[in-house]
Amino acid sequence: MTSPTTAATTKAVGRRGPALVVLCFVQFMLVLDDNVVSVALPTLRDDLGFSTAGLAWVVNAYFLAFGGLLLLFGRMADLLGRRRVFLTGVALFGTASLVCGLAQEPWQLVGGRFVQGAGAAMASPAALALIALLFPGTEERAKAFGLWGGIAGLGGTAGLVISGALTGLASWRWIFLINLPVALAALVLLPRLVPESRAERAVRLDVPGAVLGTGALVALVYGLLRAGETGWGDTAAAGPLVLAVFLAVAFLVVESRTAEPLVPLSFLSFRFRAVANGATLLFSAAMYAMAFLLMLHLQTVLGYRPLAAGLAYLPYGGGILAGMWLSSRAVIRLGMRPTLVTGFLTSAAGLLLLSGVAPSDGYASGVLPGMLLTSLGCGLSLPALTVAALTGTTEEDAGLGSAVLSSGQQIGGAVGVAVLVALATRRSEALAARGDAAHAATEGFSLALTVTAVLLAIGAVLMAALLGSGRSGDSCPEAPRPRG
Repeated sequence: MTSPTTAATTKAVGRRGPALVVLCFVQFMLVLDDNVVSVALPTLRDDLGFSTAGLAWVVNAYFLAFGGLLLLFGRMADLLGRRRVFLTGVALFGTASLVCGLAQEPWQLVGGRFVQGAGAAMASPAALALIALLFPGTEERAKAFGLWGGIAGLGGTAGLVISGALTGLASWRWIFLINLPVALAALVLLPRLVPESRAERAVRLDVPGAVLGTGALVALVYGLLRAGETGWGDTAAAGPLVLAVFLAVAFLVVESRTAEPLVPLSFLSFRFRAVANGATLLFSAAMYAMAFLLMLHLQTVLGYRPLAAGLAYLPYGGGILAGMWLSSRAVIRLGMRPTLVTGFLTSAAGLLLLSGVAPSDGYASGVLPGMLLTSLGCGLSLPALTVAALTGTTEEDAGLGSAVLSSGQQIGGAVGVAVLVALATRRSEALAARGDAAHAATEGFSLALTVTAVLLAIGAVLMAALLGSGRSGDSCPEAPRPRG
């Protein structure tokens, strides 16, 4: 007998294209807000009266809520309804964007950013789960995730471009207010395009697991962000990190003894997904750190103004689009492993080129070649990682798989920014005491980007060794189709 969820999904097949477009644009908006404030931070400080420490939390509050709450909301989407959780998250995100755009005090902006992150944590895994269920076959899923992953990658780049353009030409408030039309369109259109879906078995949410898992992620993100600000020896950073380890151990113990765990250990032990999520951590750490450091380098060392720095990232978006176009075709024709290894190594080569950019280098000869190569590898890798991380997910756990992947992206980004920015800063400070400040900043930037290239090379080696060929039926099983 065909289940109600499966029947509804089957009826929605003809509307999959428009639904995919809406879900991709929402994901674009969510990822864009990861770093849309980066270029505008000096203006925010002057307009609202932020202290230096307080200003960091305009970025950190979003990371903290997004990364810390993903796992909980991903599982809630499976149990309560993916469309319902998605629409609730979009509504929350849109409301918080309005609060941020109208903020008159620092606490209002930081609070709005935290609520934005919570809304993103609800909407992102639910959106990815809906795509996974609408496109169950290997080939069609690869194409759908190719578009989704590429759009997500473009969101990260566009955040810097849009932030620079709006801050330079209009007002920083518009970097938040532009979210409102996208959120409103999604709330109106998606209920007409996508049926509700949830896990067919009636299970209860694992409250102890949810508290421990979410607490461990929040403590980890908070500790990493504090460590990036104050150093690893600071009690304010070490305490949350120790707490995160304790909560993670307690989470594993509880999950192993619970009849209906939040994250079944069998889900985590599936090798293909485990390797893909581990690679996502390395990839996100490298790419988030690169975006932060390169934007800083362009403005402070190369002397670009905010608008010029934002526009300098436009070719990066073009490279991602080209890589995205190649990715789904490469996965189908060559397999998952060759595509991912090639994408990681391409980006690693681009990062090495960027690490050599000196103050005297021009844009076309210095910045552009490494940026294009890095972005091409990013476009190749993101869609393939998404397909790999959701391999074998079904109507029972699609939201969970999406949340684990998105958590890896946010946690990896937090780790990358905290560790690599601190590494670059300390290298620069050590050299600045001896002489030229521009040379010192360049050396710190170069060291950090070299480390990001090494991280991607390690990821490529791990995937080459641990993944199967990645062809359909070989270590990368096709997701089960709905039973009719």
